[in-house]
Amino acid sequence: MDWSDWFAGRVSRMHASEIRELLKLLERPDVVSFAGGIPDPALFPMDAIRAAYDGILGDPQLGPAALQYSVSEGYAPLRRWIVEYMASRGVPCELENIVITSGSQQGLDFIAKLFIHPGDTALVQEPTYLGALQAFNAYEPRYDVLFRAGGTADAYRRQAAENGGRVAFAYVVPEFANPTGETLTDAQRRELLALATELDVPVLEDAAYEALRYEGTKPASLAALDIAQRGSIERSRVIYCGTFSKTVSPGLRVGWICAARDFVHKIVLAKQAGDLHSATLNQMAILRVVSDGFNEHVASLLPPYRRRRDAMLAALAASMPAGTTWSKPEGGMFVWVTLPAGIDGAELLERSLLEERIGFVPGGAFSPNGAVRNTIRLNYSLASEAVIAEGVARLGALVARVVAEQMGKPSS
Repeated sequence: MDWSDWFAGRVSRMHASEIRELLKLLERPDVVSFAGGIPDPALFPMDAIRAAYDGILGDPQLGPAALQYSVSEGYAPLRRWIVEYMASRGVPCELENIVITSGSQQGLDFIAKLFIHPGDTALVQEPTYLGALQAFNAYEPRYDVLFRAGGTADAYRRQAAENGGRVAFAYVVPEFANPTGETLTDAQRRELLALATELDVPVLEDAAYEALRYEGTKPASLAALDIAQRGSIERSRVIYCGTFSKTVSPGLRVGWICAARDFVHKIVLAKQAGDLHSATLNQMAILRVVSDGFNEHVASLLPPYRRRRDAMLAALAASMPAGTTWSKPEGGMFVWVTLPAGIDGAELLERSLLEERIGFVPGGAFSPNGAVRNTIRLNYSLASEAVIAEGVARLGALVARVVAEQMGKPSS
């Protein structure tokens, strides 16, 4: 049968990235990849994770409970730990304000399901996290850009109405954003909260990378700022999405949402319909790992990631031709490179894989409206400093060749 005849209209918004086929080449052993947005598995707390599973499954009471169905809200002892963690971040809350999700990605999907009517507008940064766009797209929104010139509440509201919908929410990655590595200033955070208040919309705070700060002053989270202004999480419009994927392990798929309990109740209903509950065994294991030195473990991640970031920034400075600029993140996993005028990131990737065996993600993949084509995202969390230096040097040589070709000159 022709399955396309039976798909709902929203399926047309669900598609793979334009560079998916090219990125399959990254599996080749001769390719240096700066494409993945993933932590280094060598830094996973493997011994602690192994001991956690052995201890749980070896316990005659915990073992069976870990393998049984459980409540949709999540494992209560883990939620209590998260309550204490959020309080340390300036976000006082209770158990009822926390729900466990299968990574923060599931949280983004559930939030979009609850808020987006077809044609509604989601306010996002330009560029923004590709996974968020993929989660939102299934619910048929349009997008408008935060922090743009003329981006007043009236302008956003009017343009949403002209397109047949309303402003549904604002979504940001405030710390070390994927893909840019940039961090919102305190002024930008307050500006965003003021805008959301005027529009009377929720704010989605994707805090996936906030623990990976290598330098600088840690700013207050959007949730903390909003609660301080409003006096209670129950009055706050911020929905905080946290995860253990970047600090402990992405494969365990444990994240959380922290928000007003009326909203959390609706997420719990979505969770019941979606997958009943996240794996209890994994939640129990995560709790044991984070209860035994989470801050110390996170501190151990920072020096190697900092060295790799420094190696990439130094290599970019040494290798990239004039007209190339890049972000200088204080943490996270990414550097955002703006190429010289006239160079398309997707076209550069094709040549890079063929000529230099270097992989990265073209910036256009992170644009809700197909903009920022002359950009690329480089990840530094996986490669060694030596590999970063060599790979960026080869990439810089390619960019220089492309610039020379555009100018009609032979490259050196």
